[in-house]
Parts: sequence; C-alpha cells; structure tokens
Amino acid sequence: MSLMAKLQARREAGRPVKVGLIGAGKFGSMFLAQLPRIAGLELAGIADLDPDRARTALSRTHWPDDAADAVFITDSGADLIERAGAEVVIEATGNPIVGIHHARLAFAAGCHVVMVNVEADVLAGPMLAQEAARAGVCYSMASGDQPALVGELVDWARHNGFEVVAAGKGTKYLPTFHASTPETVWGHYGLTPEEAAAGGMNPQMFNSFLDGTKSSIEMAAIANATGLLPPEDGLAFPPCGTDDLPHILRPREEGGQLDRKGTVEVVSSVERDGRPVYRDLRWGVYVVFEAPTPYAARCFKEYGLLTDSTGRYAAMVKPYHLIGLELATSVLSCALRGEPTGSTERFAADVVAVAKTDLAQGTLLDGEGGATVWGKVIPAARSTAMKGVPIGLAQGLPLRRPVAAGAMVTEDDIDLDEASEAVALRRAMAASL
Repeated sequence: MSLMAKLQARREAGRPVKVGLIGAGKFGSMFLAQLPRIAGLELAGIADLDPDRARTALSRTHWPDDAADAVFITDSGADLIERAGAEVVIEATGNPIVGIHHARLAFAAGCHVVMVNVEADVLAGPMLAQEAARAGVCYSMASGDQPALVGELVDWARHNGFEVVAAGKGTKYLPTFHASTPETVWGHYGLTPEEAAAGGMNPQMFNSFLDGTKSSIEMAAIANATGLLPPEDGLAFPPCGTDDLPHILRPREEGGQLDRKGTVEVVSSVERDGRPVYRDLRWGVYVVFEAPTPYAARCFKEYGLLTDSTGRYAAMVKPYHLIGLELATSVLSCALRGEPTGSTERFAADVVAVAKTDLAQGTLLDGEGGATVWGKVIPAARSTAMKGVPIGLAQGLPLRRPVAAGAMVTEDDIDLDEASEAVALRRAMAASL
C-alpha cells in the first residue's frame, strides 16, 4: 500500500500523524511550507532557541496569520518531546551535541527520529541507531537531503544485482576553498556581507558548504549507511560532468580516477582553473555501477544509459534535491511503515578536523565552517588509529600545543570533556571497530 493510502486510512480513523520540528531554519521552513498540503499529517509543535524565529517561519511559509497562536512553540527541544505529543520528531538544529541529546530523549519517549542533523549522525550515528532499535522506533536519514537520496540510489543498484563502484554528489569546489573563513566566504558566493545579512544567511554554515566540511560529513553519512568507503586521504573532488561520471569514477587501472571500487566521492562543478564543467551535477546525486555480464552491458546501450567507453560502467543520476520540500517521505515512512529512509549501520567513515592555517597553542577551535579547522572524511579505522578529533567535537576547545596548517587535530592536541554525552557515545563507537 502506498504512503498516501496509508496516510488516508490514518486520517479517516481519526489518528493523524503528528510531527514535532526542532530547529526552524531553512530545512525546517521548507518542510513547514508543504505540511499544510498533506492531509493526515499534523504539526504537533516547533522548538527553536528563538521562538520568534519559529513564528516567522510559519508566516514566511504561508501559514494562516493566527497559526502561531494555535501551534505549540517552545525554546526547548526537550520540552517539545515531553509535551507536544509528537509521533515523529525531526531534529534539524545542525548542532551535533544537541542533536544527539534530542535523539536520545525522543527514543526514550517512544518517538521516531528523522535526523536532518547529519553532523550528529556522523558523530554518533551507529550508537543512536542501536538505541532506536532497542526502543522499537525508527532512526532515519532525511529524504530530500543528499545522503538519503544517494543511499536510495545505492540500494536501487544493489537490490537489482549491480555492484556499486562509486556514489556521491556534486558541489562547487576548488582546493583554495579549504582555507575559507566566515569573513571571506561571501566573495566566493558573489555576495557582499551586507547582502548576505539582509538574506538572513549564516556565514559559518555557508562556509561549511564551501570549505569541504559539509561534503565530507555527507559522504561519511553515506558510507556509514551503505558500507561504501571514503578515499584513504579524503575526497579528491574531481571535476566531472554528468556525461563523464562512468569514465572518471571507475578504477585507475581501467582509465578512471578511483583507487578502488566501492567508494564515496564528490565531483566538482568547476575545473581547477575555475571554468565551469559541462553539464555539471552541482545540485544532484549519482551512483556509478558495473554491468555483471556482457548481456547487461548490451542492455545499458540499448536503453540509452550513460556509460564509459567499454559499456561496462554506467551512471544513474538525480540532478536536483529539494531538502525540506521532500522531507515528508521520511516522516511518513517511519510513522506508517516503521521503516527509515536510510539509516546508519556501521562506523565506516569519520570526519576529522584539519587545521586551515598554522594554529598556535591556546587557539580556540571554532568547529564546522569556522576559521580554524575544516572537516576531512577518512576511513574510520585510520581516524581511530591516529586518535583524530571529529569535527563535531572540535568546537570551543583550546589547543594544548601548536598544530601546523594541513595537519589533522588529534586527541593529544586538546582536552575532551570525558563527562560529555557525545564523547561517551563516540568512545563506544570507536570501541566497536
């Protein structure tokens, strides 16, 4: 039975699906824009540190003028989980420490969790998934966001009998972007600081998109959900258009740029000299897979699939993603089918903090999108062996000793708060390897 049919049955039975939203930013606002148009799906409440931002989100997304008076709004995610009566909780704060705490509270309350907060998932996802399973609820990736969409393509390839060679997304990338800071970011977007401020754009968040951290976080989430591995020393970001995916994302010994099959990778929409890539995939996702037999390869050609020159390697793409506008798929899948739209299953990849410049002793790390470090995705086995500090914990901590530009920050460089809930889960996750 389709999700819509199941939802209609719930509505007719007088049992609508009630959803609580934690974090009224862009992702949450886009979900709010669609929610009133989905009969049988109801908003239980919104939590945001700034309740006025939640009210503004309702107004901006064309809810009735009196909606804010009727909706439960609070400044506390814990309060929403305890009092709003939500069946599904969407965690969309972007703060990994807070996101982990909210997820665990929701599991204890018997709520499904849709984790928009990829940062939290990468920091402790395997442990959260296990806790959700013990509680008998779903812990899900967010439909509309690229990790869930890539996971869907990987699952499609595998359950149809194809070996996945590579999977990932597109973005705009140049090597110099790794040094970008919140003070320099707007020039790369063609905006002035004043224009960005007028649009309510957060410079640290947008800097994470630019400096490679967000791409690394998303690829780690995909790896941990699918078992694909990241490159040994981080993403290569090869310039590549849609037509060239099966040529470039195949093994080196066959003319491509991959060190191995079964990897995650992000392709750049610009050449290294800044020229635009032809038919780029900046907003989309892809999977490259291999024909298991000559007959299958012939079928690829007969049906016009994008292939390399041998016809063996092929690519399937989704050129766009609509983040919060597609989020109801995850909410309804959890509530009506008891199935996540992708979920962390293992600790295959980690995102470690790398110094953007020479950092002196005493420098206060400012985390994802900041001026001090960016996040690089590497295999979890390598990260744990070198005691790499995950980007999700590299926030508000002073360095005990200098760290050179380009070096990974390790636990010997800082003092982690061992009493922290997130650190405890991280320790347990590393011990599982």
